[in-house]
Amino acid sequence: MELRGAEIVPEGRHFVEPNASKAALREQFLRRLSTYGVAGNIQSAMHMLTDYVGASHYLLARYDLVQEHGLDFIVASNWPFDLVRRLGADLVGGYARSTEVEKCLAMLTPQFSLLPDDVSLPEDVSRQFCSLTFCVGRTRFSIMLLYLEGLILSQDRLRETGLLAGYVISLGTGLEVRTERDFELTDRELECLFWISEGKTSDEIAVILGISRNTINNYITSVMRKTATKTRSEAIAYAVRNNLV
Repeated sequence: MELRGAEIVPEGRHFVEPNASKAALREQFLRRLSTYGVAGNIQSAMHMLTDYVGASHYLLARYDLVQEHGLDFIVASNWPFDLVRRLGADLVGGYARSTEVEKCLAMLTPQFSLLPDDVSLPEDVSRQFCSLTFCVGRTRFSIMLLYLEGLILSQDRLRETGLLAGYVISLGTGLEVRTERDFELTDRELECLFWISEGKTSDEIAVILGISRNTINNYITSVMRKTATKTRSEAIAYAVRNNLV
């Protein structure tokens, strides 16, 4: 919110009371976000946060759903639909190609990328977009922001926007964040995950569980697919971070 003397200059379509102090403005802003969060009104909350950071369009994605069909991993967005459909596979692919270390280091760190030249954008919107990753419980989310050409987004406000988005989502009942038993790993998959975390090979796990080596490899492949990891080491890191082993 910008203060000009005693006058309050609204951001976007979210107006605030005149003659209020900065502390009162912030309190009012947080109360409204909280109200939207409790009601599960993620779209209105994201509109507020997009205005707050100075961007023009938002896309909110949750990455535990990247293996699902279609665009189910997109929670809310006011990006042009053709752009979302055009880039959906690229967003999923880029996330799947990154390592667990890269994913962890990217938390609440604004990342800037360029959209392809062949996509159509709203007038005056920059081809550069900003993405910001954050976690709610064990679920990883990302906000992708479009903004006007020539605008410089505040790094501090971007990080604060990620924290506030996580706060809003954590309040709601409309988005159920998965617990460890909701990752849809079977008992056998969890057993295999435990034994590879203990340093056992597929042959050793096959002897321990009394099933074939090929079956063990199939279980481990399934684990990596469901957890969006590419190697056994990444699957182990994922399991440790999410208390699965």
